[in-house]
Amino acid sequence: MRSIFRMPSDDLAGGAKRRVPIPKGGIVLAFDRNQLSGNTAMLLLQLLSERDMYGYEMIEALGQRTGNVFELKAGTLYPLLHGLEGKNQLLSYEKEAEGKIRRYYRITGEGMKELKRKKKEWETYEKAVSQVIGGEAYGNG
Repeated sequence: MRSIFRMPSDDLAGGAKRRVPIPKGGIVLAFDRNQLSGNTAMLLLQLLSERDMYGYEMIEALGQRTGNVFELKAGTLYPLLHGLEGKNQLLSYEKEAEGKIRRYYRITGEGMKELKRKKKEWETYEKAVSQVIGGEAYGNG
């Protein structure tokens, strides 16, 4: 199945969120752009906490590790990386790889702090959702 995750291109009038059509067999998801950006930043910081990577490598790693649920495009990835770099959460440098000069990204100490904060925030959110949707696995059965 192709990715079920798509970033809306813009908000609709009245604050409604755009719903993006998904290929047959998928589902339609609507996301708040700020929440989506923050959660994607957390995933990028996590990848970079494991090792330095270049952009396309991050796109591939996210796709592989999420079963292509997260299918980032360069037009989404690079503004996020530049924003994280602007907040001193990442550093970038050029390095030759496979005969090409690539721009690699490295997480900073500030980025590690932000990753820890975002993980805690996510764990709190995940726990709250699990308590609502419940079932025996969540102690609500």
